[in-house]
Amino acid sequence: MPIRIFIDQGHNPSGPNAGAEGSGLREQDVNYLVGERLAQLLNRDPRFTARVSRTTPVERLGTSNATSLQARVNMANAWPADYFLSIHCNASTNPDINGSEVYVYREGTQAYWLAQHILQALVKSAGTRDNGVRLNPSLYVLRRTRMPAALVELAYLTNVGDAAKLRQDPESFAQGIYNGLLSYFGFAPLG
Repeated sequence: MPIRIFIDQGHNPSGPNAGAEGSGLREQDVNYLVGERLAQLLNRDPRFTARVSRTTPVERLGTSNATSLQARVNMANAWPADYFLSIHCNASTNPDINGSEVYVYREGTQAYWLAQHILQALVKSAGTRDNGVRLNPSLYVLRRTRMPAALVELAYLTNVGDAAKLRQDPESFAQGIYNGLLSYFGFAPLG
């Protein structure tokens, strides 16, 4: 039976729970695109099956920040997914801050090991800086999912170099996450 991966493209296109902006990019648009590409990669691989939280670029989930997050978690739990990945972009008031990081609920868990594989492969594929796997038990999507969950911060919208990578080669971010999943499961690439 294929491994079920739920991909949450973080944030809504507008209204409640809209994402960060920087360098002419909107987080929710990048998240949607990378999530779609990742789902395509996974669904072409018979070892996986993937679903996304937003099926169109204009789909909005929930009527508030809280109900938007709850809707994403509920979809993953109801499926039920085997793993939950939430795709995000970072932003900072300091334009020099750059790189990728992955957040998990707790150290020493399957989610933590998965996050390490994803981050290593993402950095290699996209050419971003490795900012490490970080703990954040306050994040709703990590706290309320019933399966191992990781929140991937692809790169910083507010950094010129990172933003250029997100704009010019979003596929490298999706490919990196996919490669990280293959590494975590000990799978060889298709071919």
